[in-house]
Amino acid sequence: MLRRTTRVLNPYDVVVIGGGPGGYVAAIKAAQLGLKTACVEKRGSLGGTCLNVGCIPSKALLHATHLYHDAHANFSKYGLVGGEGVTMDVTKMQAQKDKAVKGLTAGIEFLFKKNKVTYYKGEGAFVDATTIQVKGLDGKNETIQTKKTVIATGSEPTPLPFLPFDETSVLSSTGALAIPKVPKTLAVIGGGVIGLELGSVWARLGTKVTVVEFADRCCPTLDSDVTDILVKTLAKNEKIAFTTSTKVVSGKKVADGVELALESIKTGKTETLTTEAILVSVGRRPFTAGLGLDKIKLATTDRGFITIDDHFKTNVPNVYAIGDVVNKGPMLAHKAEDEGIAVAEMLAGKAGHVNYDVIPGVIYTMPEVASVGKTEQELRKAGVEIKVGKFPFSANSRAKATGVEDGFVKVITDAKTDKILGVHLVNSQAGELIAEATLAMEYGASSEDVGRTCHAHPTLSEALKEACMACFAKAIHS
Repeated sequence: MLRRTTRVLNPYDVVVIGGGPGGYVAAIKAAQLGLKTACVEKRGSLGGTCLNVGCIPSKALLHATHLYHDAHANFSKYGLVGGEGVTMDVTKMQAQKDKAVKGLTAGIEFLFKKNKVTYYKGEGAFVDATTIQVKGLDGKNETIQTKKTVIATGSEPTPLPFLPFDETSVLSSTGALAIPKVPKTLAVIGGGVIGLELGSVWARLGTKVTVVEFADRCCPTLDSDVTDILVKTLAKNEKIAFTTSTKVVSGKKVADGVELALESIKTGKTETLTTEAILVSVGRRPFTAGLGLDKIKLATTDRGFITIDDHFKTNVPNVYAIGDVVNKGPMLAHKAEDEGIAVAEMLAGKAGHVNYDVIPGVIYTMPEVASVGKTEQELRKAGVEIKVGKFPFSANSRAKATGVEDGFVKVITDAKTDKILGVHLVNSQAGELIAEATLAMEYGASSEDVGRTCHAHPTLSEALKEACMACFAKAIHS
């Protein structure tokens, strides 16, 4: 009785369930704002999917395999000799990836200690709206009280209904990051961000990769100009095969891998594809299993996403949610981080805010793809009168000098006001270049604002300036 009284008299101001990009950022920010804060994470390693089995390890593999591919495909044009003798030790590549992940997760634990966030390693579940039961990874159970709770449990890969993940021949993104040796063949089911990135990793090392996409083009939510050149470049440089407008109707594991039955959506024609392994990247679904949401009658959508309002509030008083688990915004780590800061500020009585119209997205293939704002197709469908300015990197001095000329910048503006509505990039450094466009759009800039801003020469960023000039006047170098 005395123990329960202690919990009630001195509860946490905020308990965050989930230690991914949204959760750990929310916990740190809440603590920085003076709130007594705890974070519950069942993985035992902070950083969530992004840091442990997502963004960070995939970028480590993409970087390593890009260096390998560059040595074989491009060194000779720079006068470098011996590229053909470069080999890849997959075990060492994986070890470097794991080292990067371990260092970053340890760094977040340090930040928790620095900011006085209490870290519970275990699975959190609601007893009621202000009581959280933690099943510790050490076997101990503990009950904690809280005034407010933030759910930030993220998402998980969606499996095929007829082929569950075994992470040996039927791979999720997690399994595809840990393949111990280069497979001879790999079928990627779903031509989205994850499928193209991880498909590229193994294609660069010699795997025959086939991408099977249900839609009529890969990454169908991106601007069509972007996906067109990306697919052509990946097919040319990395020998990736693309099959679009095709669905996987069934599949089974066989002695030499996996056998898939494919059907053309347009013609109904069927075919069989046998491959050593498949990577299923058909999307992600919110992860809420074991949270006890039924005990507090928390509302979710038909697809399992937690319903929130503009202040991250659920239908249950004092329970909030952010990140992949909510029905708002793209399922991106940086979106979750911004929501983590915003919800913590709101809980501290401040005015947190996330501009969902200006969240950039990046695909870390080679070339990279980066976009922010609306696509040309979206705007034309909505009847918006627009202007489009494009500038190719083949006309950019820095790209020409370094021999990385694939791609372009595409800027879309409101024809009446010149306000920038969307920017789309294809280039080896697109993920970095998109930051300027994002900042410009966050402040409501016009193409003339960017086009009349002096950019250093020679830089790739000059291509953005020229594309903006093409909107309000004319580009100089094309």
